[in-house]
Amino acid sequence: MASPLEKDLLDTISAIATLVTPLLLLGLGGLGWLIKSKIQASQAKVESRDARIRELEDKLREDRIKTYNAILEPFFLLFTSEEAFAKDPKFKKKNKNDLAMARMLSVEYREVGFKLSLVANDSVVRAYNKLMQYFYHTEKDQRPIEEKVCDWIALMGDLLLEIRKSMGNESSALDRWEMVEWFMTDAPSLKQQHSSRAIKA
Repeated sequence: MASPLEKDLLDTISAIATLVTPLLLLGLGGLGWLIKSKIQASQAKVESRDARIRELEDKLREDRIKTYNAILEPFFLLFTSEEAFAKDPKFKKKNKNDLAMARMLSVEYREVGFKLSLVANDSVVRAYNKLMQYFYHTEKDQRPIEEKVCDWIALMGDLLLEIRKSMGNESSALDRWEMVEWFMTDAPSLKQQHSSRAIKA
């Protein structure tokens, strides 16, 4: 049997435990609530940041689309058949090649090129640079026109492919020739010519 001193000590400990337990539970509950609210605030901050990133990516995508369309506009003209070009009322009595070249040499087109270098990814900028460098030096190129056109189409296909990849099709299995096949009846023969010349070189 416990002594009166031990009994008093056990009663005191029991009384303290009875008083401390609710306080301890209240403290732990408060600490749990504080941790939970910090986690929720952190998650809200992350969600807000992710929403902002998505918004900026959408805006950038819109800017890229506008820029790509403006960059490709002269090429659309060049690739339009003579018959289709002649039938369009807004191009009556105009030469498509002259229009395309005038567009490429305009100040506005230079501005679009500058914007492209800022908003496009590296691969698109490199493909565009190669295409434009080819145009800048084409007059000095003494090769037959068929070979030059073939190389020009290959570079154009590269640019279109890189634009396609930059718009979310990174794993595209298409090649440069498949990118131009839809609007060129002779794309397969150009591909063959280009490949055979590459093998000989």
